[in-house]
Amino acid sequence: MTPENPTRRDFLKGAGAVAAASLLPITSIELAFADPGQNFTFAYISDAHIQQIAGAKFVNNWDRGLIRAVAEANLLTPKPDFVMFGGDLAQLGKKEELDHGAEMLAKLDGKLRCVMGEHDYYLDLGEYWSKLFGPQHHSWDHKGVHFIVLNSILTHDDWTFNRWPTAVQRMNEMAGLDNPNGSPFMVGEKQREWLKKDLEGVKKETPIVLFSHSPIQKIYKGWNFWTDDAEEVQALLQPFDSVNVVYGHVHQIQYNQIGNIAFNAVMATAWPWPYPQSYTQAESLLPKLTVPMNRADPFFERDATGWQFIGVDTGRVAMHYRLSNNTDRIVAFNRAKGCPEDTVYQDQAAQIPPQNHY
Repeated sequence: MTPENPTRRDFLKGAGAVAAASLLPITSIELAFADPGQNFTFAYISDAHIQQIAGAKFVNNWDRGLIRAVAEANLLTPKPDFVMFGGDLAQLGKKEELDHGAEMLAKLDGKLRCVMGEHDYYLDLGEYWSKLFGPQHHSWDHKGVHFIVLNSILTHDDWTFNRWPTAVQRMNEMAGLDNPNGSPFMVGEKQREWLKKDLEGVKKETPIVLFSHSPIQKIYKGWNFWTDDAEEVQALLQPFDSVNVVYGHVHQIQYNQIGNIAFNAVMATAWPWPYPQSYTQAESLLPKLTVPMNRADPFFERDATGWQFIGVDTGRVAMHYRLSNNTDRIVAFNRAKGCPEDTVYQDQAAQIPPQNHY
């Protein structure tokens, strides 16, 4: 049996996995259910931000990040049951960017499922993305787990439809990280009603894994690491014994626990965001267990970017972060403490002096 709160050494020893994602082959970690037939893993790639320069020329660094993640995910043994892409495939939502990113994702082995990001949405309100990847919200069941995808990057109709003279300006305004002309994200009443009906058919003891792009919590509004109706969505999930929310958007490792809901962020393949200094001014909104990681080194363009594979252990997720030019990390749910935990890094973090990430 796999330990409920394994250390990094336990995982690497038990699975024979390599310490760096660039070393091949890569071995997947499979976490144990009581019934071995229920064990499974899935891979997660997010935030590629494919950006067109002109014609068939795209920003090479963003391309390389996605190409590398796809290639490494294809080398996992055993194969993941499916691969999620967590949103922001494009940078400015253009057909050319989405087509270019979709061509790279098409090289993935196995089933691909996708989440909508704001950079995919606000040019044509997701019309072309939906043609490529399907519905913006849906659910399915897999090996006893109920999976849900939400479009969490919607906003008020007045902002979306009435404020901007062109779709391009609307896209550019929402694409800015720290832009006062942007607007907070939300799931919205229509999707919340759909979620309520979807969950009516799910038993309370069924594990739930929900995928969104923005965090279904309120972390830092200045950078839109924020979902306005987060509490209303959380209320729909609270009756269930085991809920996990996995999200992209923030380009950094975060983890948190609110009631029965465990939250885990995934890394980007494009670039990492620093931890906003304003986090220290909003402690009540800071994910309780987030520990600053080494930030990107400008001389190593892939530093602190990466992808992750996720083991599901009777409904709780363990995030295995594959960081391109940084130390790999594992954030696993600690059943004794009732929350996600990065034990090795937290033990070391107490000895690291405060860092200025700017």
